[in-house]
Amino acid sequence: MATPLPLKRIADFEDLGFGMFVHWGLYSQVGKGEWYQSFYQVPNEKYEELVKTFQVAPDYADKMVQVAKAAGMKYIVLTTRHHDGFSLFDTKGLNTYDAPHAIERDLVREYVEACHKYDIIPFFYHTTLDWHETSFNTDFKSYLEYLRKSVEILCTEYGKIGGLWFDGNWSKPEEDWEEEALYGVIRKHQPDAIIVNNTGLSHRGEKGNIEIDSVTFEQGRPARINQDGAPKYLASEMCQTLNDHWGIGSQDFNYKSVPEVIETLCYSRRMGTNYLLNVGLEADGTVPIMQAAILNVVGQWIALEGEAIYKGRPCDDISGEGHNFMLRVDENTLYAFIHKLKLTGDSNVVVDGSGGGRKNFFGIDRSVESVTWLDNQQALHFIQDAAHKSMGFDATGFSYGMNTVVRVAKIKLK
Repeated sequence: MATPLPLKRIADFEDLGFGMFVHWGLYSQVGKGEWYQSFYQVPNEKYEELVKTFQVAPDYADKMVQVAKAAGMKYIVLTTRHHDGFSLFDTKGLNTYDAPHAIERDLVREYVEACHKYDIIPFFYHTTLDWHETSFNTDFKSYLEYLRKSVEILCTEYGKIGGLWFDGNWSKPEEDWEEEALYGVIRKHQPDAIIVNNTGLSHRGEKGNIEIDSVTFEQGRPARINQDGAPKYLASEMCQTLNDHWGIGSQDFNYKSVPEVIETLCYSRRMGTNYLLNVGLEADGTVPIMQAAILNVVGQWIALEGEAIYKGRPCDDISGEGHNFMLRVDENTLYAFIHKLKLTGDSNVVVDGSGGGRKNFFGIDRSVESVTWLDNQQALHFIQDAAHKSMGFDATGFSYGMNTVVRVAKIKLK
């Protein structure tokens, strides 16, 4: 069956490759995660008192976007309104439960302006469930109108945006969420915006309404999407936290390692999936030191090895051994992602040091012209067996004092 071609907005979205998810709101003051109000059963009247102590650094947006830029991220998804119902944007009279009423600042506008300054594409997260808006439980149709009016503000007040990222339909699976009307608001005002509606942990990769442009893999490794015969080509996105929750935790030291993040980014791109990595901001909008440090090192890896991260596409016809794989950028350029290389050195100095070795790939039906490491441009010896469509190259191990976790070789075809 034929595979549909991606719409331009979807192809452009896939080119972004790596993005930052940002969870931040009133709950950040407490430091117990974004579900604080629900998990700790805090009444609305008590929770609303957090408005009185909400304070934001004057340059929060600028510094946050700079962290994303340094990490090699191409887009950011900010929680403009999370499940607690508090809006970081001016709700234009829909209610007074928003940042302009709390601190006389439109934090979404500041965010968008900072994104434009650093050439980052702004996306908006918006909850579809709401613990604060009483109509969510008492008059659902009225609530949906409130939701659409909120989204219309986001679509008309901040210029062109990258897309809308929804989350919460799973809270009422039997209800009619009137998705066509909601997505119609977006298509009317932001025809090129990507639409995502998170399907949740138990429905990773599940397809939905025809207007949705990308499926989600929340907190779980993605799989290749079968596009054969589909009515529409879909992108995919893996969203993941640097620890075990989205909002900031003041007593959480369980961060993912830099190698794990690098390997997950590479695996996501192997599957043709964008990697949306979350940051939970401090109460004042500051990126926590540990999270900023991890992202900075990942950015250093991208600067060294990540040439194919954005434009690279899966090569289903080419296979490698173990975790090794290839991405294709154009008809003449492949990138081999090599895992588990060791340092070259004496075994008494280098733990488990074994250097490199022959790395074989199968399915290459064209002559190879050259193979070079990206990180140091070293030319690598290779052999090719045209009859069996196989190719192998001698992957040198890392020199002492170097290990980039996943090493990438550029392969030029004749």
